[in-house]
Amino acid sequence: MDIASLLPITTPRLSLRLFTPGDADDLYAYQSLPSVARYLYRPPHTRERSEEVAAERAAQTAWRADGDKFALAVCRPGEPGLLGEVSLKLADARAAQAEIGWTLDPRHQGHGYATEAAAALARLAFDKLGVHRLYARLDVENTGSVRVCERLGMRREAHLVENDLDGDRWGSEYIYAALSADLGGRSGD
Repeated sequence: MDIASLLPITTPRLSLRLFTPGDADDLYAYQSLPSVARYLYRPPHTRERSEEVAAERAAQTAWRADGDKFALAVCRPGEPGLLGEVSLKLADARAAQAEIGWTLDPRHQGHGYATEAAAALARLAFDKLGVHRLYARLDVENTGSVRVCERLGMRREAHLVENDLDGDRWGSEYIYAALSADLGGRSGD
């Protein structure tokens, strides 16, 4: 399936669309921040890396095989700029399992945008893409993302202790998940 045929996704306050190469400046504005990169277990993006990522994401529309992924720009309809992004990765096509993620520009956090965008992406995953199980991996210190998972109705399934190295810091992760049956009718709440 080509994801582009299902876009844009609109919610009461947001529009989720494919990235364009022109989004590089807005992407760099938050992906270059150490406070954002910390929870992604990678260094902050350089301007050049943001250009590469925006171009790569603009072309990622396939949804068929293990490892296929796409990211959508989270925007306010009719307004310039990005609020952040949501992503979906097909972890196991045969078992219909996908990993959901979100990253918001810190200037736009605390307004419910991550929950609204993630709920819309979860609906797409379950209703249009045939996902059976949706999960999120997040740093245990990322309390904002913990709250998003809980607002979505996901359950905490695992606590992985010091399972990833972020520079010199060992990071621990939570894994939250939901089945399509769990969120039937709730993903839009």
